[in-house]
Amino acid sequence: MNVNINRRSLLKGMGALTIAVTLPGVKARAGILPSRFPLKPDRLASYISINQDGSAVAWIGKVDMGQGTEMGWAMMVAEELDLAVDRVTLVQGHTDVTVNMGGASGSTGIWKGGASLRAAAAEARRVLVEMAAGKLGVSAEELSVDNGVVSVTSDATRKVSYGELIGGQHFDAELEWNKVIGSDLEVKGVAKPKAPKDYKIVGKTGVRRRDVADKVLGKIDYIVDVKTEGMLHGRMIRPAVAGAVPTAVDEKSIAHIPGAKVVWDKGFIGVVAPREWDAIKASKALKITWSDAKPPFPGNKKIYDHIRAAPVIKRDVDKEKGKIDEAFAKAAKVIEATYEWPFQSHAPMGPACGVADVKADSAHIWSGTQKPHYGRDGVAIMLGMPDDKVVCTSMSGPGSYGRNDAGDAAMDAAVLSKAVGKPVRVQGMRHEGHGWDPKAPASVHTSKVALDDKGNILGWYFESKVFSKRDCFNNEGHPAHTLAGQLMGVPLKPTLIFGGPDENYDFPAFQKISNIIPPLLERASPLRTAHMRDPGGPQVHFAVESFMDEVAYGLGMDPLAFRLKYVNNPRDVAVMKAVAEKAGWQPRTAPRKQVKGDVMVGQGISYASRAGTRVAMIAEVEVHRTTGRIWVRKYTVAQDCGQIINPDLLRMTVEANVVQSTSRATLEEVTFDEKGVTSLDWTGYPILDMKDAPETIDVILIDRPDVAPTGAGEASSRPTAAAIANAIYDATGVRLRQAPLTPARLKAQMA
Repeated sequence: MNVNINRRSLLKGMGALTIAVTLPGVKARAGILPSRFPLKPDRLASYISINQDGSAVAWIGKVDMGQGTEMGWAMMVAEELDLAVDRVTLVQGHTDVTVNMGGASGSTGIWKGGASLRAAAAEARRVLVEMAAGKLGVSAEELSVDNGVVSVTSDATRKVSYGELIGGQHFDAELEWNKVIGSDLEVKGVAKPKAPKDYKIVGKTGVRRRDVADKVLGKIDYIVDVKTEGMLHGRMIRPAVAGAVPTAVDEKSIAHIPGAKVVWDKGFIGVVAPREWDAIKASKALKITWSDAKPPFPGNKKIYDHIRAAPVIKRDVDKEKGKIDEAFAKAAKVIEATYEWPFQSHAPMGPACGVADVKADSAHIWSGTQKPHYGRDGVAIMLGMPDDKVVCTSMSGPGSYGRNDAGDAAMDAAVLSKAVGKPVRVQGMRHEGHGWDPKAPASVHTSKVALDDKGNILGWYFESKVFSKRDCFNNEGHPAHTLAGQLMGVPLKPTLIFGGPDENYDFPAFQKISNIIPPLLERASPLRTAHMRDPGGPQVHFAVESFMDEVAYGLGMDPLAFRLKYVNNPRDVAVMKAVAEKAGWQPRTAPRKQVKGDVMVGQGISYASRAGTRVAMIAEVEVHRTTGRIWVRKYTVAQDCGQIINPDLLRMTVEANVVQSTSRATLEEVTFDEKGVTSLDWTGYPILDMKDAPETIDVILIDRPDVAPTGAGEASSRPTAAAIANAIYDATGVRLRQAPLTPARLKAQMA
């Protein structure tokens, strides 16, 4: 639950703390209100506070982008404080009252953010029990805690509540801090968190999310609902040819529209008006002369030829073992294949929206970004203000899962607001969202193995040739990573990186290479690349796990048996065996091509790991013999992400990952011509709908209470495309090596 905080009530006297927590209000407060105290990462009070009624508030610099992570945090805090879960409230991502813990990033919500909250809550309990010991005149060892009431174990009538001990006061205690800001921030106190054997809350089922009912009933306010006094409405104007900039603007062309004004700075051009419809009309009516830009793109039909021919500007050896050249030099046989993945759009349900109120010496922005602290930092740099003079309030948006266009809308609003001296709300439209959001990069992947004369693998070589996945960085911490900054001439700051596959195949030798190529358009491109859910993971593992199937069949081996031969880590083995047993996997050494009436049916297996989390998946597909329609009827997924906090939410997260990655694997492809993106609506860029969704997703969760939890938000995105492709091969004998896996491509191959 994203919450707004009544900050004035946070400062009731020196050190006092009284809070009012509400759902986000429609009416936004203008200007900067005082922070609850100087936030420091090494202060216990920065993470945990106790209300006068004994309930607790956890303050976290991360955000729940819709997966229910907030409930996991609440459970971890409640467990350590010995409080009921419904007595713990989360304040997340508001930059003036939370430490920067990286926002939503890298599936680190529970893994890293939760670990710090858990440590802080354990320390808070220790401090509270010590305070109670002093008040009750006994040692801490003689006390027990039940739902925030500390009592003498031998005499339950002698008791004191958390609220009586410190309600409305700040904790005066320090934590050990690793001196890192962002997702890798770690804190710990004197107290050690509970042992799993003592859990009463963590790992239990039946703890439900708090936000779903209000979302279903329309009771919460999203970023699009934010309003503030005197607010104007803004619209950005983009060129018909990517790379073109305004050379002349006829402001008289919108003089007939009440209150409409133009804001023009180099390539940045937008309009504002008191009424939203007038801003829309002004954006369409404004007469602009654009520079004669050369159309910069090859078109999506030529993109893979372009990638193959493009120069390499950076070569990374992502991981290697042994002597790969020697392995291929003495190979009796080599198997090789190449796989292709398109540009893909974040395509959230609604285009981005942002609100900014920029004053002479301060600013407040409201954004649907998943990284509000970095959004604040980027706006502060653009405005030339210290970051402590800028507040970013995180609001629920239409979707995220990476660096989408939310940060661009907030930055656009900030630039417009500064120019006109009033608060400005910028709202995108569908064609702008699809057309100008950052994209997941297109890529080509080549995989080959060297075999000895007995069919054993001597070495594996994997090479990606790709656009950097961080042409724009994965947060909005600098104007260079936003459209506004790039259009206004801010020096660029691309990060040349992609990354190789993450799995635990134990081949005698291997080498994984990323070859980065230049962007198609260096500045303000509709095809600029940035993180999308599990950045690089679906692309890479589509290639890796499709190839492992090809090698298995080429050796006359069952695909599961092949994987088990070369994966030795017991956790990886466990997820593979669990998924095979649950799905009823039948060994095969060739595609079975089973036919049931008008459809061919097949099963495909794949596997991946991600930052310690292991996932194995079996997809069951039906392929219509005439139309080529591919329907993934059922998935079986086994996941091991260490300790499970909330099994119900984890299962739903896996299901959501699978549905979204099915959409990417079978439907999603950005189309573009020489001038720009052409897939500007849901027809041109379809996503999975109800009729194409899987009928069943069976999820097997392997709990390891004594292993620290790792990320669950992205791992099960990785194996999906390959599982589908491998199932299609089992059903039809046709190997699809280009995503998305469409009926047209399948029919062409079958023909």
